[in-house]
Amino acid sequence: MKNASYFLKEAIRIVLTNKLSNLFSFLGTALILFLLALVIAIWSISSQLTRMLRDEAEINAYFNKAAANTEELLNLIRQIDGVREVRLVSEEEAKIRMEKILGEESGILDLFDENPFEAYFEVKIELEKLDSVFTQISSLRGINYVRENREVLERIEGITKAFEVLGYLVIAAVSITTLIIISHMIRQGIYQNREQIRTLVLLGAPDNFINFPYILLGFLLTFCGGSLQRYLSTY
Repeated sequence: MKNASYFLKEAIRIVLTNKLSNLFSFLGTALILFLLALVIAIWSISSQLTRMLRDEAEINAYFNKAAANTEELLNLIRQIDGVREVRLVSEEEAKIRMEKILGEESGILDLFDENPFEAYFEVKIELEKLDSVFTQISSLRGINYVRENREVLERIEGITKAFEVLGYLVIAAVSITTLIIISHMIRQGIYQNREQIRTLVLLGAPDNFINFPYILLGFLLTFCGGSLQRYLSTY
């Protein structure tokens, strides 16, 4: 572009003409972009938390050991749509888990002559398919009952959806605010140089020729503000 050097010089001149105003614009841009980066980082963390909560969604299926083929039931459950993972928890493992939960009170389990816990299938599921998975597992021959923890699972699902919606809304709000502020900075630069712009119009300069230095100024302020934001985010 043959006018590139002129546009760059003009953008620099505008910066030097209104040093204080452009300094605040630069700092404001850096702050807004830093806020946007912070919101995106928080949203990313909440998304990871959401995935972790979903991964922990599970139901427990108890079976009749005398009447059921454990390996066959395991394979049947694994094939159900909505089941992500299934494993057999033995009576001994169930007791060890309860001892960890009870902590110092675990000595109460020693009062039992035999292990009071039953073996069961621990089934990790997709939250959206809870009802379907529950119905299909319950209907399998050899399954006595299924503990679905519905209230806990529904609460987890509600939290994950709330995180997702809130994250999208906040990112959208901050992004729109960023665009509005940067646009306002460009308009402010044009207003502060209105006399020179009026002179260029009277001389017959085309609109693109007049506007481009201010667009370039907005780009430079955004780029420099983004560089400062990256530095602040890193250190």
